[in-house]
Formats: sequence, structure tokens, C-alpha cells
Amino acid sequence: MWKTPTILVGIVLLLLALGIVMLASASSVKGVDAHNDPSYFLKRQMAWLAVALVAGLVTASVDYHKWREYWIPLAVMAAALLVLVLIPHIGYRIGGSRRWLKIGVVSFQPSELAKFAVVIMLSAWTTRVGRRASTFLDGILKPGVMLVVMVGLIFLEPDFGTTLLVAGVGGALLFVAGSPLPYLLGGGTVGLIGFAVAILYDDVRRGRVLAFLMPEKYPAAAYQLHQSMEAFTLGGFWGVGLGESLQKQYFLPEAHTDFILAIIGEELGLVVTCMVIALFAGFLICGLVISLQAPDLFGRLLGTGFTLMTTIQAVINVGVVTGCMPTKGLPLPFISYGGSSLLMSMIAVGVLVNIARQRVVEEDQPKQAVRDKCQWI
Repeated sequence: MWKTPTILVGIVLLLLALGIVMLASASSVKGVDAHNDPSYFLKRQMAWLAVALVAGLVTASVDYHKWREYWIPLAVMAAALLVLVLIPHIGYRIGGSRRWLKIGVVSFQPSELAKFAVVIMLSAWTTRVGRRASTFLDGILKPGVMLVVMVGLIFLEPDFGTTLLVAGVGGALLFVAGSPLPYLLGGGTVGLIGFAVAILYDDVRRGRVLAFLMPEKYPAAAYQLHQSMEAFTLGGFWGVGLGESLQKQYFLPEAHTDFILAIIGEELGLVVTCMVIALFAGFLICGLVISLQAPDLFGRLLGTGFTLMTTIQAVINVGVVTGCMPTKGLPLPFISYGGSSLLMSMIAVGVLVNIARQRVVEEDQPKQAVRDKCQWI
């Protein structure tokens, strides 16, 4: 009988393999034009993949309880890198946002580390306070301040998509840990209002929302979405064939990054697109099963956090590419081009596998019920 961690690893390997194949196709045109090498982006992604696989194997072998001991330095390091990326001449600007630190030929996105650190931080904190997580001070105010600092630094880059993702997963983790729901709803409402106001005063993001709501009135802002939908239309049920995409010829911007699913839909059709969605659904199920079977509260929260961070990001990406949500700069996990995203995703998978390996409690050890709200998720 196949075990849950084996299925999870199989799902991830399938997504990685598809990502490499599609990146080779989707990035070839840009690779030739920008670097005179059709395999330029593929080679870089393969190098990151090698590092990511090693990192995933390491974290799968390290007892996940170790993360609880180092959550403070990890959170401080993530916050410090987020500050550094905002400093001119240190943070690397692309498309009007400072999201990258560049060392030589290697670029790293600190918000990817921040996503990982937030899950560790909130899981360690709520485990530490125990039943006091149901109080306002220890369950809302203190972890809320820590979360707001991280989210606020990501917001200043600006990176609205990651801000929304991290805030949502952070709130879900606090709920699972037992934080009072009325306060969480109140804080979330205030945050969404502030988020909406920020969008209104940001020309680029406001334009994306308006283009999503009224694409015929704002054709320029809706161009990317229109080309994405055109890719799915051209692909039909079976696709036009691997490597035969028309949209990657600069009709669809970001064809190898945020909108790579549209190229999958065009070249391989609706069948493979649905398979990708099914694989992420399988990832969600496996992750939640691992979380529910974790031997302690910390493992349950870690598993829930990393599972939700990965799958919600995938849902947002699919929603954007298919026109169900306004455009956001979030890659499709394991598939889109991006080394730092791939690295941190594989580290998170490694932690999930380690939790699964320790889910069986020895018979001579007392078993304690884990009291939280993970079942609600």
C-alpha cells in the first residue's frame, strides 16, 4: 500500500518534471533574444533544482523539532533581508518593485524565505504558549505584531500578491492554533480594508483590478490576461503540441514565469492543465493528512502551514492565469521559473516528509491528543 509521504514526493516529482519540460519550451524564445542561448533559463533552473533537491533531502532527514529551537534567528534573518531589499543599490529592482538581492549572477527573493520563516515562527510561538493561544495577548497581539512586521516589509517592496498570501496563511495558522476567531476576523477585516485602500492609491495595482473587472474598457491593462486566455483557447482539449506555442513569441509576457500554465494549456491542452490542478489537489490532501497524523502540535501546525502556503499560492496563480482573479506576481510552485521559489518550496516539502516519518508514536510512549482546529481546515 502506498504511504502518504511517498505519494506526496511522487506528486512533487511529477510537477518538477513537467516544469522542466515546459520551461525548456516556454523560455527558449526569450533565451535567444536576451542571452543568445535558447537553454539559458533552463540551465539556471536545472542548477537551482539540483540545489533544491539536496536541500529537500537534508530537511527530510533533520528532525523537524529542530526548527522550533531556531525560529527567532530565522525570523530575524528573514526580516533583515526584507529590509536590505528595500535599500537602493542593494535591493535589485525589476518592473518597479524591489524584491531581489543579487550576488554576482545569483538572485534571491527574500520574501520566499519570509514565507518559510512565518510558518516556523507562528508554529513555534503558538506551541510555546500552549493554551494561552486562546487569549488576546498571546494568541492575537504578540503573534499579530510579528506577522504584521513580516507582511508589512513584503508590502513595501511592493509585492501585493505575496502580502495577501502570507497574511492569509498566517491567519489560518493562528486559527488552527486556537486564537480567538472574533479577533482574527476583526484583524483580517481591518487588514483587507487597508489593502484595498493601498490598491486604490497604487496606479499599477488599481489598473489591474479595473482591467479584471472591465477588460473591454481597459484593453491595455488587460492585455496579459487576454493573451493568457487566448493561449488556452488555441490549445483546446489536446493542445497544439509541445514546443509549438505561438503565445511565447512575446505575445504573452512572463510566459516562463507567472503565466507558464497558459503555455501548458496551449501546448498540451486542457487535459494536462487539469492534471496539474489535480496534482496540487493531491498535494493539499497529502499535506493535510500528514498534518493530522503529526505526533505533536508543532508538527501539525508546521504541516498545515507549509501545505496551505504551497496550495493557496497555486490556487492564486491558476486563478490569475485563467482570468478568475486580478493579475498578481506569484509563480506556480515547482513549475514556474525562479530559483529561490523552487529552493524554499523543496525545503518545505522536506519538512513535510520529516513530519510524516515521525508520525508513528512508539507503543511504550504515552499518546496525547493534539487539541487544535486543523480538522476545520
